[in-house]
Amino acid sequence: MRLHINGKVREAPDYLTTVADVAIWLELPVFGSAIELNGEVIRRADHPATLLKMEDRLEVVRLVGGG
Repeated sequence: MRLHINGKVREAPDYLTTVADVAIWLELPVFGSAIELNGEVIRRADHPATLLKMEDRLEVVRLVGGG
């Protein structure tokens, strides 16, 4: 499946069918990250039920601490 992730085209494995699958594939931390799908922020509780389709656009943000 071809997805646009943070502005780059990525060939994702076919088993990725939900936003939750993408979070696992990208090894995102449970806390401190957010995923936007086609311009809409997806609540973490909705990740498992939010289906992906070819050419979807995702923006992935990870919070970084520091000083």
